[in-house]
Amino acid sequence: MTDPLAWLVDLEGVPSAYAGTRDGIDAMLRDRGLRRTSPELTAESLLRGAHASAVLEGSSSTLEEVRAGEADEIAADAVRLSASMLALAPLLKTAPLQAIARLHTVVASSALPPDQLGRPRDAASADRLRGVAELLLADSAAPALLVAAVAHADVATAAPFASHNGIVARALERLVLVSRGVDSKSLVVPEAGHLALRAAYESNLRAYSEGGPSGVHAWALYGAEAFAAGAEASPLRG
Repeated sequence: MTDPLAWLVDLEGVPSAYAGTRDGIDAMLRDRGLRRTSPELTAESLLRGAHASAVLEGSSSTLEEVRAGEADEIAADAVRLSASMLALAPLLKTAPLQAIARLHTVVASSALPPDQLGRPRDAASADRLRGVAELLLADSAAPALLVAAVAHADVATAAPFASHNGIVARALERLVLVSRGVDSKSLVVPEAGHLALRAAYESNLRAYSEGGPSGVHAWALYGAEAFAAGAEASPLRG
């Protein structure tokens, strides 16, 4: 099978950006995580990520409200997904379509009828999801962080489901980092990185959708920056 990301890996700035970001993440996890990693830190990372993802989806809840169980509906949906998503990491390696469908089923269960949960809106959406699955199953030399960023953008811009597409896309990104061993305990908070860079996040998603190869290149460069910001948002940083 042809490496679907080979062309992107070779573009100017991409290899060095991802190498630098990965080195920073590895150093943080090695220096701070090995001595005091706990399930509570993972839970905190997931909570911060759920809040950030919900805000990007339109929630007005604060992190304090989410922590207190007083979140609005969008944030409550994101928190519900965060509680179960890591269990899907093994499935993502072998059956990514099923894993993505499961993410949507969990997050949208309070908003959509059962016959719309985990199901693409139309044939074109189903095709886009198959493309994401093929990307995740491909034998690629691309850095795992880049694979995660592209999978995220593909789902976010395709909007294949009837609701909650952004939350699913960002959850998928985090799950790729877990399943590929970048961040096996899920202590980086990529969703918070995107929220901190919200204007760039939204503009680069538009570029990815509409800008052809140059837009994908711009998204890739943005992604490395966002992952670095997500590492800064880790509970390991305090």
